[in-house]
Amino acid sequence: MKYIKESYQQKGKKTKSRDCFICQSSQGRRFKNLVLYSNTYALVMLNRYPYNNGHLLVAPTRHIGEIEKLTLAEKEAIFELVQKSVKILKQALKPDGFNLGANLGRYAGAGLPDHFHIHIVPRWIGDVNFFPLLAETKVICEALPATYRKLAPFFKAQCPK
Repeated sequence: MKYIKESYQQKGKKTKSRDCFICQSSQGRRFKNLVLYSNTYALVMLNRYPYNNGHLLVAPTRHIGEIEKLTLAEKEAIFELVQKSVKILKQALKPDGFNLGANLGRYAGAGLPDHFHIHIVPRWIGDVNFFPLLAETKVICEALPATYRKLAPFFKAQCPK
């Protein structure tokens, strides 16, 4: 709820890279910032407010909000990391499917409209539960540090430096 309230308080304000959680996350302290992998053009991190276990964000390392302004190298790096992330999640967490998506603009649901990112949400048969309906809460059955420790070796082994 804190994230949602802060997000809507910022409505209409441009996010500077120094205030952007993706930019802040890409600067060292990989475990603390939940960054599983980064290269010159893109990064993969766990979503701090996940819809499901293993919910990842793939984003350019450059602070850019418009998909049409991504460079060819950024587009290639992002899509390569989306593919690798899906492969790794299949191996590590064995989901039954995935939701992939990007919210372009605040009114399309982007909590951080000034830094383009793609969501990868693993899905399992029966993963929808009654908590979101009754308590406006989503139950995540594993803590983020545990999921990070589970996924990090796969990214280290399968992603080039």
